[in-house]
Amino acid sequence: MLQFDKVSMRYPEVGDVLKNISFSLHPGEMAFLTGHSGAGKSTLFKLIAVMERCSRGEILFAGQNLNKVSNRQIPYVRRNMGLIFQDYKLLQDRTVFDNVALPLVIAGYGHGEISRRVRASLDKVGLLGKEKKYPLLLSGGERQRVGIARAVVNKPSMILADEPTGNLDPELSKEIMHLFEQFQQVGVTVLIASHDISLITRMNYRVLKLDHGQLVAS
Repeated sequence: MLQFDKVSMRYPEVGDVLKNISFSLHPGEMAFLTGHSGAGKSTLFKLIAVMERCSRGEILFAGQNLNKVSNRQIPYVRRNMGLIFQDYKLLQDRTVFDNVALPLVIAGYGHGEISRRVRASLDKVGLLGKEKKYPLLLSGGERQRVGIARAVVNKPSMILADEPTGNLDPELSKEIMHLFEQFQQVGVTVLIASHDISLITRMNYRVLKLDHGQLVAS
């Protein structure tokens, strides 16, 4: 599903942020990405989502070499990725339904298919009765669930979650992680960046640890 082969990322002003990274994730595998602040976790995610291009090495996603993807192809590559953020990145002036529907609207789906998929996604995260509410009226845990519903509405083959429980208490964090496990169990590959070592330890999945841009454990 995902393969990094001797990947490095250099910025002229700071030098190498990632150094010779190699690892692979299999279809349906769930793993955590951890490391100190500035270790390179966000940069690694940006490379997978083709927000940046690596300086050296190759990144393969679903058999595609991301280094060779044209700018026009990037939106199509991202349709197979569900992106989830710590700060939710929801549109505050749109309802829950509209926030979740946005990727489908951009992809050009018809109204009936959008309605069906959005309701199915909201049902998976336990928010089917709140599609008409606005994000400001939701709790932090509910907002993160909206973000997850939006990430999976396109039925992606991989989920990338960047500190998805960073703003949540331990009980809500467990609920969110249980949702990720449910997606992993039906064949979705899940990569989660997290600082929460106690949570990672309890989950007992593979851990990719970055230290100053180098992969020191896998």
